[in-house]
Amino acid sequence: MRAFSYVRPQTAAAAIEAFAAAGAGARYIAGGTTLYDLMKLDIEQPKHLIDVTAVQGMDAIEIRGDQLRFGALVPMSAIAADPGVLREYPVLAESLARAASQQLRNMATVGGNLLQRTRCLYFRNGAGGTSAGNTYPCNKRDPGSGCAAIGGADRGQAVLGQSASCTAVSPGDWPVALVALDAHVEVLGQSGARSIAVADLYRLPGKTPHREFELKQGEMITAIVVPKTPAGACSTYYKICDRESYAFALASAAVALEMDGGVVKQARIALGGVATVPWRATAAEASLAGRTLTPELALAAGHVAFADAKPGRDNGYKIELGARTVADALMIAAGRNAA
Repeated sequence: MRAFSYVRPQTAAAAIEAFAAAGAGARYIAGGTTLYDLMKLDIEQPKHLIDVTAVQGMDAIEIRGDQLRFGALVPMSAIAADPGVLREYPVLAESLARAASQQLRNMATVGGNLLQRTRCLYFRNGAGGTSAGNTYPCNKRDPGSGCAAIGGADRGQAVLGQSASCTAVSPGDWPVALVALDAHVEVLGQSGARSIAVADLYRLPGKTPHREFELKQGEMITAIVVPKTPAGACSTYYKICDRESYAFALASAAVALEMDGGVVKQARIALGGVATVPWRATAAEASLAGRTLTPELALAAGHVAFADAKPGRDNGYKIELGARTVADALMIAAGRNAA
């Protein structure tokens, strides 16, 4: 058992101040469904926890004007069941409804969900790192130690966005849907407030896979903002996993379409379960523009999305699985055009 201090500030400004005062080893916590897990595995070892669940004004769902705004403390289950989101943006509701278990969705917040860490077996089962005598090196957990997944058991690893230092998959469903819709997050820190595109929140592993997010020390996410788009209602989040519930994606696709009859005016496609970050498939989107959508074209677009994929030892199946996941998602979304 590792000792830590705990505070529960009432305002966002007080939370920022508490983090700054705590110094090294401070962590924000809300639902705790990720952080507590990592603490039990001894991957995270916080010395100070700043509980933000009492902060006012961060738990609202607003659909108005030209945007949707979700406070960072809104539970995942609340957005998944919101009638307006279900009707106008099924891709958002489905990405949350198909994540984790109902119990976890009731606890987990949509802000914290964006900051999940990978489910890579070597990252999670090698706590302590090579400096503690562990036999599974992991550059995310112990920078510079190596990556046991490269050449190792890589069935669940990424086929897009890898580097020579890391092949770990970005685990979330919700971030994939947000990337497809060009969402951004509002963050607050000691330097004030700023906005970051969700697509830019995640860092490719490169040579520094332990640096996963584009947040400054002490910054916290306060809200998620999604621009309204006509493609919202003609959308879906389609996920393939080893079992129907409480499982992470082997491949997933968030798709939103703006259609003119059967012709695609604009497509938005993002991929999950196959890349080191939530992956926007811009080439696949371009391949559909101005064309009549058919199952054959949808599958061709899926293959375009994986044209640059690089399989490892055991995860090559993800390329064809991912392409077919994109194709199925496109046809599901297109079917909602006439609904």
